[in-house]
Amino acid sequence: MQPITIALDAMGGDHGPSVVVPAALAAVERIDRLKAVLVGDSERINAALGGRKRPERVRVHHAGEQVGMDEPPAQALRTKRDSSMRVALDLVAGGEADACVSAGNTGALLAISRFVLKTLPGIDRPAIISALPSRGGHTHVLDLGANVDPTPEHLFQFAVMGSTLVSAIHHNRKPRIGLLNVGEEEIKGHERVREAAQLIARSDLNYIGYVEGDGIFSGEADVVVCDGFAGNIALKSSEGAARMIGDMIRGEFRRTGFNRIAGLLAAPVLRSVARRIDPRTYNGAIFVGLRGTVVKSHGRADAHSFANAIREAVVEVENNVPARIGEHLDGLLSLGQSA
Repeated sequence: MQPITIALDAMGGDHGPSVVVPAALAAVERIDRLKAVLVGDSERINAALGGRKRPERVRVHHAGEQVGMDEPPAQALRTKRDSSMRVALDLVAGGEADACVSAGNTGALLAISRFVLKTLPGIDRPAIISALPSRGGHTHVLDLGANVDPTPEHLFQFAVMGSTLVSAIHHNRKPRIGLLNVGEEEIKGHERVREAAQLIARSDLNYIGYVEGDGIFSGEADVVVCDGFAGNIALKSSEGAARMIGDMIRGEFRRTGFNRIAGLLAAPVLRSVARRIDPRTYNGAIFVGLRGTVVKSHGRADAHSFANAIREAVVEVENNVPARIGEHLDGLLSLGQSA
């Protein structure tokens, strides 16, 4: 099998090389065909190695600038051509890497990705998609923050991209598509959502209708489509709820001696549930709609979490997701627009 090369923005996120470097080392150890390119300040990257020998499948590519987490996207695009983020994306555009992973500024990553890689034909705006835990395993949700005020046509494009991605990755020929709304009745929601529902329903996507917020976690849909405002709130709410539940359970089991004994007996089950709802397990949101693979890691990710984002990028490349979206796009979009 051909090796897969992932360009890693080593300077992005809250922790930079101290997280990205150990995550890269762990990822190449677990994935035999993976090659990692650590992009950023070579001195800081080498310091983060802490005396460990750098594997042959990990190399350093120096970049002299860094995009700040609160830096305006337009400024980063115009003035930071030698930033670790831009250089990593340039490696993808130039064919030296198959994908880019960054924990950096989301707005800047989206703007630079769109400028460097361009969007697929028929796609107006890229969207951010990620899996959230659900009763049946997981549900993919998009958009998670890239487009806070999309048109009905944009929501339809999101549905096309989400369906194609889930079909490619999970070999699900007809993923169930739901549209996030404040109720399941056809009269519910604002005009934008109702118009998007008509477009999706007229296509050959497997549209199941409106889904309320709790439907994301019930497993009734494989893909839930929404605007970036609602999607980001749903994502952050689920992460906060998972942490709260974990803290509450740990607190209760420590409260009395009897509870501690019960906790020891229940530990295997609790660990299994914790793994299923741990936000770190689902770290790695994908920018769909681009002519290349870009994965966004959470800015506060630890090494374990960032390694999961690298793994997500490998899966995207293995399944050739951008090309498959492009292949299916024309037919689905023309069906939705001509119906």
